[in-house]
Amino acid sequence: MSAPIRVLVVDDQALVREGLMTLLEASAGIEPVAAAADGAEAVELARRHHPDVVLMDLRMPTLDGVEATRRIRGAHPQIEVVVLTTHADDESIFEALRAGARGYLTKDAGIAEISRAILAAAAHQTLLDPVVHARLLSAVPAPRRAVPAERLPDELTPREAEVLALIAGGLSNVEIAERLVISEATVKSHINHLFAKIGARDRAQAVHYAYSHGLAG
Repeated sequence: MSAPIRVLVVDDQALVREGLMTLLEASAGIEPVAAAADGAEAVELARRHHPDVVLMDLRMPTLDGVEATRRIRGAHPQIEVVVLTTHADDESIFEALRAGARGYLTKDAGIAEISRAILAAAAHQTLLDPVVHARLLSAVPAPRRAVPAERLPDELTPREAEVLALIAGGLSNVEIAERLVISEATVKSHINHLFAKIGARDRAQAVHYAYSHGLAG
């Protein structure tokens, strides 16, 4: 059996912290290791406990969740952060993602969805609340036409731009492979290359890049 995913819970409300700790203790494959009441304490506990995932609130005294995420990710790149907050406005979403958050959920999420987000983050995958994903896509206008190949940004190849457009369309690696009639391993290779070129950590940032640069097709 694989080791459980170690989670640090961060929230300024004691009732929320205690409730999450109790619920996560009952979740298969997850082990809550500590709880912090603000961002500063989260940074210290992350240094002390080296969790796999931090479940992070945003609006907190002393040090907010965005800055705490930035500091934790900067000092411990192997630690992933999943935001759990009541705020789903554009500013909060983009600030958290830019700071390095891997997932973003609102507090309407149930424990099953929170557990899925933690498991996904531990596997370095992204899981976003559907409302958050919709706001992410609507934050920038869809392009009127695709950017010509000779004007592709960041030295993207036409194939990489094509893969990026399909990611923006919500397709999985398997679906992209089927659409382009290539292997899934080749798709992963294209994604690794284009992520490196555009500076994206995950698919959420890649989607935002695609729409911002007129590559969403």
